[in-house]
Amino acid sequence: MNDNQRDEMLWQIAKKRAAFKWSFSAYVFVNLFLIGVWYFSSGPGSYFWPIWPILGWGVGMLLQYLSAYQGNNMFTAEQEYERLKNQQNNKQ
Repeated sequence: MNDNQRDEMLWQIAKKRAAFKWSFSAYVFVNLFLIGVWYFSSGPGSYFWPIWPILGWGVGMLLQYLSAYQGNNMFTAEQEYERLKNQQNNKQ
């Protein structure tokens, strides 16, 4: 892999991480707003309906986090090969 390819790959990772940070900020602020609406309209003791957007959007945030910070390396053949190689070396 040459330097240009490596720089392009790092640039793509940086863009994904920056996008995640913006999305996470929006997630926090919108859900705090929804909790405020619930609190001031129904109050504690009533059905906590903001849980549904928190959980639904949270799944999307988790997937975006994994994409940005774990990358495509999570299930690569190289990682499996290294893990098997390490297991084999530990047995010897």
